[in-house]
Amino acid sequence: MTTRHDHRAPDHRGAPDDRRAPDDRRTPDDRWTLHTRHTSYTVRLSPDGPWAELAAWGPHGVEHGPSALDWSRRTHFITPADAAPAEYVPQGLRAFTGADLVVGHSGGERGLWWQFTGATQDARGLRLAFTDDVAGAHVTLCYAPVPDTDVILRWTELTCTGEHELRLERADSAAVNVPVTDGARLTYLTGQWSQEFTRTQLHLRRGTFTMGSTQAVPGHAYAPWIAVQDAALPDDDTTPTYGIALEWPGNWHITAEAEAGGAVRVRAGRLPHEGAVLLAPGDTLTTPRLACAFSAEGLDGLSRVWHRYERHLAGERLHRTRKVLYNSWEATGFDVDAEGQLELARAAAGIGAELFVVDDGWFTGRADDTGGLGDWYPDPAKFPKGFGRFVEDVRALGLGFGLWVEPEAVSPGSRLHAEHPDWVYRVDGRPGRLVRNQLLLDLGRADVQDFVIGTLDRLLGDHPIEYLKWDMNRPPTERGRPGAGPADRLDLDAEHVAGYLRVLDHLRAAHPHVTVEGCAGGGGRVEHATLARTDVVWPSDNTAPLDRLRVQYGFLHAHAPHVMSSWVTDAPGVFDPRPRSLAFRFVLAMCGVLGVGADLRSWDADRRAEAAHWIARYKQVRDVVHHGRARLLGTPDDATCGVQYTEAGGPRVVVAAFSTGRLDGAPLVPSRPARLRLRGTDPAAVYTDEETGTEYSGAHLLHYGLPFTWSTGHDADLVVLARR
Repeated sequence: MTTRHDHRAPDHRGAPDDRRAPDDRRTPDDRWTLHTRHTSYTVRLSPDGPWAELAAWGPHGVEHGPSALDWSRRTHFITPADAAPAEYVPQGLRAFTGADLVVGHSGGERGLWWQFTGATQDARGLRLAFTDDVAGAHVTLCYAPVPDTDVILRWTELTCTGEHELRLERADSAAVNVPVTDGARLTYLTGQWSQEFTRTQLHLRRGTFTMGSTQAVPGHAYAPWIAVQDAALPDDDTTPTYGIALEWPGNWHITAEAEAGGAVRVRAGRLPHEGAVLLAPGDTLTTPRLACAFSAEGLDGLSRVWHRYERHLAGERLHRTRKVLYNSWEATGFDVDAEGQLELARAAAGIGAELFVVDDGWFTGRADDTGGLGDWYPDPAKFPKGFGRFVEDVRALGLGFGLWVEPEAVSPGSRLHAEHPDWVYRVDGRPGRLVRNQLLLDLGRADVQDFVIGTLDRLLGDHPIEYLKWDMNRPPTERGRPGAGPADRLDLDAEHVAGYLRVLDHLRAAHPHVTVEGCAGGGGRVEHATLARTDVVWPSDNTAPLDRLRVQYGFLHAHAPHVMSSWVTDAPGVFDPRPRSLAFRFVLAMCGVLGVGADLRSWDADRRAEAAHWIARYKQVRDVVHHGRARLLGTPDDATCGVQYTEAGGPRVVVAAFSTGRLDGAPLVPSRPARLRLRGTDPAAVYTDEETGTEYSGAHLLHYGLPFTWSTGHDADLVVLARR
C-alpha cells in the first residue's frame, strides 16, 4: 500500500532535502529566522530537550530580545516538553498536554523519543530533522515563507525508516504558540448550510477548544481557519493577531489549548477516516500545509494578509476578468429547456451580463433530484435542435457559456450506477442510505478519476464552455471500498482528496481558459487547496440580503473578494426576513464577483433598467474590488456598515455601504445622516465623489466619515472617491 500523500500546491514544491550538509547560516545557538514581507518568525532548538520551539513571531526585528514565550523551566507534575512553546512534539516527549504526533508500533506501545539530526535553510525555507532510530522514524519539520506575503507555510514529512510499519494515530501538520496574559480571544467561522462563515468569538482562559469536520469536506459548520489574540488587548486594529488556515479539502481539526504559564497553543491537521494511517517501511507521509499569518493591525489587517496570499495562489489567473454571470437555477430549477433558457439569456444580455450558466437539469434523466447524476449527456428532449446549437444561440447574444456539474455524485437509477455499482462508497452486508436522493462516487479510485476527467474533457471539448460550476451536495456515509483489503489499512479520506485535486489539476492544465467555480452545497469546501485550483467559490446557497451580508462579512475575514461569487436574487430572508431594496442586493453582490440569479422574466422594465445601471457601475470598479486593499467597516450588527476597497497604485476608493438598523426619523424630527468612517485615507489629500462631485479631505473621511441619509427606498449605496 502506498501512503505517500503530497498535496502541496505547485508554488512551493521542491523544498530543500534535510539530508544535505547543514547550511553555514545555521547559528551557533541553534536559532533560525524566517522573514516574510513584514514579519519575522524565529525557531530555536530548546535548551531543555530535543525539540524545536518558537522564540519570536511578529514584526521585523521582534526576534531581538528575550523571548516572550520563555518560561521558568520549573515544572510540577508535567515535563519540560509539556510546558514549552513547542513547534511539533511527539507523544513520548510530550506526555500530558497534547502531542502533535502519536505513533503506534508493532509491539503495542506508542510514542517517539527522537533526536535532532540536522537543519537546512535556504531561500526556499527551513527544514529541521529529527530521528528515532529505535522506532524507525524520520520526521522533518518544514517551513516555507510565501514570497511577497506575510504567510509562512508549515508541514511535516514522516518517513518509516525501520523494518516494521508505523501506525500514525495522530499526525498534525504543525502547532503555533501565542503568548497571552488573560487567555486568548479566538475568532473563527461557524454556521450550517445556508448560514456559513458566521464570525464567532470565544474567550478561552483555560481548557481546550476543538472544531473540525468528518464529512470529507471542510463542511458548513466550521471553516478550517482561526485567529488568535491576547484577550487582554482590545479587539481593534492595534492588536497583534495571529492566524492559521489548514489547506485540506477533507476531514480536519483545529484545536486550541490555553495552557498553564500564559500561552495558547493551536494545532491543526487532517483526521483519517479510519482513525490512523499505516506507514510501511520506506514510505513517507506529507501532512497538509498549514498557512500561518500575522498582522499587527488586528483582525482587519489579518484579513488583508489572507487576501494577498490568495491572490498569490491565483497566479496569472488573478488577472482574468471575472465576468458578470447569470445563473438559471433560481428561475427554472430542474425545468430546463432550450426555449426557456434562451429567454433568460436574452434578458440577461439585456441587463449587461457577460456569461450565461445553465445549472442543474440539463442532462438526461434529470427531471428532479432523484435521477440523472452520472449520465452527463445533454438531454435531447430538452434541446431538440441539439445542445451545440443551443450553446451557439447563447453565444450569439454576446454571452459566454457555462455549465453546472456534480462530478462526484451518482443517482441510483442512472446508467453509470447500473454499469459500475462498485464505484460508490459502500460497506458490504450493510444497508446504504441516500442523501439528497444520491450516492457518492469513490473518487479515490483511479478508474473513477479517469471517468470524471474523461467526462469533463468530453463536455469541454465538444462545446465552447468557458465556465464550469463544480458542485458537491452529499457527504459520504457508508464510507467503504469492498474488495480493497482490510478497512483499517485504507486511507479513504486522503485518497478522495488526492483524486479531487488530480481532477482539478487536470482541468487547469488541459483547459486553462475555463473559469472554475467551487461549490459544495454552498460554502462546504472552501480552503486553500481548492482556492489554488479554482477561480471563484460559492460561499452559501443563501442569497437573502441581510442573511448574505453576514455570510460575506465573515467570509471576507478569511478570503479575498476576487474569489467570492455572489448573486442578486429575489430570495426572501431565511434568518432575517426584513426586506431590502434591489440596490441593496446589487451593492452587496458587487462586494465580490457579481452574478444574477433572479427570474428576469418576472422583472418589469424599471427593474431591469436599474439592474443594468448597477451592472454598468460594477464593471467600472470591479478591478478595484478584486485587486485593491479591502477593509471591513463596522459589522452587520451596526446600523450602518460597509466594505472599503482602495485601489492598488491608483487614486480610487470604492465604498459599499449598507443600512441594517432602524431609520433616524427624518424628515419628521431633527436628525443627522449616518456616518461611515473610512480607514487608510491620506489625511492631507482631497477625495472627490465621482457621482456627486462632493469633496472631502482624507482627514474628514477618517474622523467623521462618509455621510449616508438612509430611507426605506435608499438602504445601500456605492460611493467611488477619486484622490487628488
